[in-house]
This record gives sequence, structure tokens and C-alpha cells, in this order.
Amino acid sequence: MKYSLATLYAVLTAPAVTAFVVPRSTTVTTPLQATTIVPERVAPDAGYMPEWEDRPGLTPEEFMKSDMNKPDLSGMWECPLTRWNTENIDIVQAQKEAAKVPHCPLEIRASEADNRFGAAYFAQNKEQIRSNLLKHGAIWLRGFDLMKSVAGFREMHEALGLDPCLDPLHSSGLRKFASERDALYEEVNKPSLRQHYIGLHCESTTKRTAAYAAFVCFQKATEGGGRFLVADGAAILAELDTKLLEKLYKRQIRISVSNLDLPPALPGFVKEGFKSVVDAAVAPKFDMDLEMIYEADGKPGRLQAVETAESPINRHPVTGLPVWFNNAHNHARKLRDRRPCGVPEVGMTEVFYADTMEPLSLEDCQEIKRASEKHITALSMEPGDVLLVDNYRALHGRDVFQGDRFHAVSWFTWDSNPEWRGDEKRIIEKNGLNKAINKMMDWLPKDFESNQS
Repeated sequence: MKYSLATLYAVLTAPAVTAFVVPRSTTVTTPLQATTIVPERVAPDAGYMPEWEDRPGLTPEEFMKSDMNKPDLSGMWECPLTRWNTENIDIVQAQKEAAKVPHCPLEIRASEADNRFGAAYFAQNKEQIRSNLLKHGAIWLRGFDLMKSVAGFREMHEALGLDPCLDPLHSSGLRKFASERDALYEEVNKPSLRQHYIGLHCESTTKRTAAYAAFVCFQKATEGGGRFLVADGAAILAELDTKLLEKLYKRQIRISVSNLDLPPALPGFVKEGFKSVVDAAVAPKFDMDLEMIYEADGKPGRLQAVETAESPINRHPVTGLPVWFNNAHNHARKLRDRRPCGVPEVGMTEVFYADTMEPLSLEDCQEIKRASEKHITALSMEPGDVLLVDNYRALHGRDVFQGDRFHAVSWFTWDSNPEWRGDEKRIIEKNGLNKAINKMMDWLPKDFESNQS
């Protein structure tokens, strides 16, 4: 008996369980599990939280204006391939090296004179700023008037010689363009995700990684919260328990990025047919190296898209410094289920030991949480503030917020190394899926909270 793509798609999209909000600590019963104690959700910590200064910004009509005299950047470079250098890392020696790095982020505060210079300030200080970015991993540009608008933000990064590229997950729909002609993506500001804590991560997959990023605040959260999180991957590496690092380096990790829940009672040949359809028709639209695996996390009927194995430690492509280079703090399910989370079940992630495909233990997750959050600086970004990030060195995230918030980001490729940059330009075919997923996320109710495992 043959099943058409339409039939299989109908099976996929039929809602099996309605999403609901659960209290912080309660007992729930579902058809898949009986009497499960739901862990308490607790907002994560940060090592340093600078004070807010309540600096004024522009209106949306003003800050969204693009300079139409500048060329259209929508045909930007493809995100470059990830540069892996993970062989023969001595963990003890790597931790000693990582412990010597200077504080991340470096803060550069604008003076009145700096603001009078406008974009010329960045052109004149380009070499020093780029050198400090390599040295510190991130730079917080604070109190600059230039970057309070889309047009001024572009002037800044062009003065620094940064070359825009696509988001490594452009096709995933996690971000839409704020200003496509300026190569500027909207950050995760969606009302449905404002109560979702975004853990530390590099903007990276096993396949593609942006070299640099510039995150900009045009409007801070109107009713509170929304701090931007940054932490040094070198400092986290130096902090983590050595035995855990050695274990994870030896075993490697794999990350599942999406879940498709099918009725567990479906015949095996139907499941395999559906898996083949997804593998052939859907997975290639996500520019990632994915394997479709059933029930990797133990949920009956669940088909998961899982990335290939990767080392949790990588050497920086330029400096050679070993760093904690992975998304475990953001993607581990045991951490997501214990903090504010507003991602639909289809988008819930998990981190596995690559050799056994078992989810990371709670003990290992708690150590990753402790070491990571000790080194978080929870930035009080205000209109015009920009965080420059070396994406191979620093990890970033975002706290929950209330009201409306408008932050944006541009990604950059290797501007001084054509071989590392590659020759690929934007792949337009990705755009349809990006827009479709964004529309789906916009339909979610405000302050949506995910079901828990």
C-alpha cells in the first residue's frame, strides 16, 4: 500500500496534543507518560549585570530608515563553512592556556568627541578595534549615537571593514530580515518567544559558522528584562571540570534540532516511508548535515533531526586558542526544562553523547550550567549600543523580557581570507522556507510556554 506525500504530511501536521501552560512545579499526565514530576523553572544566573542607564532612542519610523543611496546588500555572501581544528587537544594544557585570556567583553564607551566623529571614529580606530576583538572575544560599544538607526549601524560596520553574510541558519526561520538591503536580521523579538530564555550558543552548526557578528539595540524592552548575554568560550573551558571535558572531548556530542511526533502505533513501513520523505524533501532545505533518527530521546513515535558528531572543544581559526565551542548550554533539554522556555515541541532540542546517543546526564548538564553562567555578562544594552562578537571565541544568548523589544544583528564572513570565505553567494531558494516558518512562529500566542518532557 502506497502513501502519498500529502497523506504523510497530513499525519505529520495533525495536532496530537494541544500545547498548554504548566505551573512551576506540578504533576502532569499524558498518553505517553504517567505521573511525571515537572522540574521547577528557575531563571539562570549571570556573573555580572551592569546597571541600566535609560538612554533615549529613536522612534521605529526613525530607526528603521535605510540609506537608499547605499548599494543593496541582499545578495550577500553565504555563511562560510565551519573551520574545525580539534585533533590531539591536551585538555589540561588547553585549560591552562584558556585561563590566561583577558576579560570578555571589552567595554568601549563613547565620549562626546567620539560621537561628534560619527562613522569616522570607527574608520580611524579600525585596526585597534579589530585587534581587540581578536584579543577579548567581544566588544561592547556603549553610548554611541551613530548606531541608533539602521543606516548608522551599517556605516559603523562598513567603517570597520566587516563583510556581511547570511545567518548560518537562514533557512530555519529563527530570524527574519529587519532590513534585507542592509543585511540586517531581526533578533528573536517575537512576542511568542519573549518569555523564552535563550541559552549560550555560538551562531554555528557542524557545517556553517559566521566569523563575526554585530548585535545592535534599537529599542530596549519597554516593560523590563531582555538583557543580552555574552560569555567567553575560553573562560568557560578553563572553568569546567577537567574530567567532564575529557569525557565529552573523547565521546563527542550530537545535537537534535527538531522533533516530528507521529502516532507511536503507526506501522513500521509507514514510519520509514515518512522518514524517507522528510529526509529527501525537507531536510535538504535546512543547510545542515542532518540524520533523521526515530526515538533518540526515548519518546515513542518521535522523529528527530540530529546533527553529525562534533567536538565540544575547537581551536580558534586565527589564534589557535582552544575554546568551549558548542551550543550545549542552550540546547540541552534538561536545562531548557528547568528555566523559562517558550519554544514549541517541534523546535525543542537535545544534546547527546555521540557514541551512545544517550542524552547528557543531569549531572553533566548542571556542571555546564554552573561554569557557563559564572562567566555570563548580562548586558544592559540600550539604543545605539552594539556588541561585536568573535563567533569562534564568545557565546551569546538573551534573557526573557516584557513588552516590546527591537534588537537586530548582522553576520560577517572572513573579509581578509577569500579561501575561508568561499565563493558562494546567497541561495535564494532558501527564502521560502524561512518566510513560512517565520509566519508560523508569528501565529503563536504571546508568552507561549512549551509543554515539558
